Amino acid sequence: MAPPFHPRRSTDTPPPLGLTQTPHGPQLAVVAKHATAVHVCVDNGHGEERIPLRRNAYGIWWDTVDALTPGTRYALRVDGPWQPAQGHRHNAHKLLLDPYGHALEGSIHWSPELYGHAVDLHGHGDPERLDTRDNSSCVPRNVVVDHRFDWGEDALPAVPWTETVIYEAHVRGFTRAHPDVPPELRGTYAALGHPAVIDHLTSLGVTTLELLPIHAFATEPTLVKAGLSNYWGYNTLNFFAPHAEYAAAMDPQGIIDELKGSIKALHAAGIEVLLDVVYNHTAEQGGGSGPTLSWRGLDNHTYYRLDAHGRDIDVTGCGNTLDLRQPLVARMVLDSLRHWVEEFHIDGFRFDLAPALARDRDDAYARDHAFHVALQTDPVLSRVKLIAEPWDVGMHGWRTGQFPAPFAEWNDRFRDTARTFWLADVGNTLAGRSGHGVRDLATRLGGSADLFTFEGRGPIASVNFVTSHDGFTLADLTAYEQKYNDANGEDNRDGHSDNRSWNHTTEGPSTSPAVLTARRRSIRNLMATTLLSTGVPMLVAGDELGRTQDGNNNAYCQDSALTWLRWELQPWQEDLLTDTRELLALRRELALIRPATFPLIEAVEGHTRLRWYDEHAGEVDEGQWRDPWRRTVIAAYDTLHDAENPQAVAMVLHGGPDRLDILTPRIEGVAQWRVRWSSDAQRSGAGQAAPGHSLTVGATSFTVLVGDLNDEHGAGVRAE
Repeated sequence: MAPPFHPRRSTDTPPPLGLTQTPHGPQLAVVAKHATAVHVCVDNGHGEERIPLRRNAYGIWWDTVDALTPGTRYALRVDGPWQPAQGHRHNAHKLLLDPYGHALEGSIHWSPELYGHAVDLHGHGDPERLDTRDNSSCVPRNVVVDHRFDWGEDALPAVPWTETVIYEAHVRGFTRAHPDVPPELRGTYAALGHPAVIDHLTSLGVTTLELLPIHAFATEPTLVKAGLSNYWGYNTLNFFAPHAEYAAAMDPQGIIDELKGSIKALHAAGIEVLLDVVYNHTAEQGGGSGPTLSWRGLDNHTYYRLDAHGRDIDVTGCGNTLDLRQPLVARMVLDSLRHWVEEFHIDGFRFDLAPALARDRDDAYARDHAFHVALQTDPVLSRVKLIAEPWDVGMHGWRTGQFPAPFAEWNDRFRDTARTFWLADVGNTLAGRSGHGVRDLATRLGGSADLFTFEGRGPIASVNFVTSHDGFTLADLTAYEQKYNDANGEDNRDGHSDNRSWNHTTEGPSTSPAVLTARRRSIRNLMATTLLSTGVPMLVAGDELGRTQDGNNNAYCQDSALTWLRWELQPWQEDLLTDTRELLALRRELALIRPATFPLIEAVEGHTRLRWYDEHAGEVDEGQWRDPWRRTVIAAYDTLHDAENPQAVAMVLHGGPDRLDILTPRIEGVAQWRVRWSSDAQRSGAGQAAPGHSLTVGATSFTVLVGDLNDEHGAGVRAE
């Protein structure tokens, strides 16, 4: 067989963007379409050596730069027009980061010199006036690294969507207080690969670790002045370099190797690694009044979405928006994604404010946007997991259910419905007010077919979650009806106010046994709804441990014990951890509740059947679906028509404030229903009941019944 054919590049066309090692030496290429000169500024140990990039075509400057060998520190200077009204903000007095640099060393020291326009010590300035101060003492440098690494037999786990359980975690907060991790490794990349951490993930039953942003990022000057930090990391400084402060290693090469080593260890345990990525905006926040750190000084007109007057169009809430209508900007994002897959063996990505990446020439979201097409057709990226946060803050920014395959999406409708049924509406019922009934809850439990049927998408497109990093923790949802964000320094104005939470009659901490029992039952109800619904479940690190943030629902700037996981558990927290493990084990056992296609009402071989019953074993009718006072519904799944894997399960979702006697569903082929799990701490009622017979369920409870099949369907074998 002939070897693969690779066309040679013409010598008068640009090489790949970034740094490329060639037989003729290192070649560096950067986008600067409107520049008049680009210099590489190499730190030679005695000062700054400026090396011009002499070649220019198609808006890309490039050249061979022999000095760019592993370990070399460098940055860029770009000259060109200063015409803010036309969107041009070149300033050769400012040292700029290479957007394609693979490692950074040093940190940002906020000062007026960091701005391309004139700014005083208080941050006030004139965005139209050029600043001539040099910023070289205030900015980090790119560092050339060697990506050779012994991956051994590493193979991406490639967990099917139907088996995927996502665990969202913060690199630092997840392990910063873990007692079994050596102190010098806590809160680092290295800790992610530590046996104690991996054991927690595998024993819990999650398959996929999703990390909050690890791209190099910066803390905003307003937070620095307040003595706070950007904890979550949604303020990207570079899309190719890992955030250095998360590493135990001190040198750039060691940081790269440390992160790869932990990913290798996670893969060896069968755990995928996803990254939360922020390609919608950058750390050059504030639009034209923001700092000049990289993209703005290279080619503001190309990189950012601007209006006719050179002003930023902001659909992110951060002052700027990257413009993926520009092919070179979309190329940067695609190159970054491939870099993390090919060099770090990352298994997929969650895209922050994803509609911002696919807003077209008219600024409206376009599901056939060129960026989506590129992801769908890319031979590397089309094969990894892609998850959209399907909203931004721009016009018509809510787009849940409207992304194309192969995207899955965060399902905020699932979040809001589960919270409403198990929390807000319970409070309404106790106060004598009607709620929202059970129709929407049933839709979410069954996979959200109203959102994800378009163009053949199925329930695996729905990432079901009740909590995420943004908002109350699971425990706080049951203890607070108001947010308590004063520590963030914004007079409690930040964070969401529509939380659909319920404090169980007492705001904040309580010593009442009745209140605590009710709260813990509500936590289990929400956990069961998340983990046993059709779709892809997502947990937030610490919810399985009952973690609290003391009512702070926007802890983006809190890098402290407030946000770190606490591993010293009280008995009720140990019980919650056990329940979470049991629920995930049950999910693995019951293949019928995690199909790739939506359940059907009729029995069809190869498909799950799903029918809905009331507490009297009658099928729910239209009047009951519309009843806002209805607080009980039973979901009955079965695959009894499937000779290879017959199963039956009934989930009793009872949101009423009192215990309830129900009649179990009459499902052909089911000889007996057995209680396999209940959120009721007392496990109320008999442990089993024949179809059509009475069973008592606890107040405000989620009960799972597994069917023992008769001889025709299961040879009399009990489900385990």
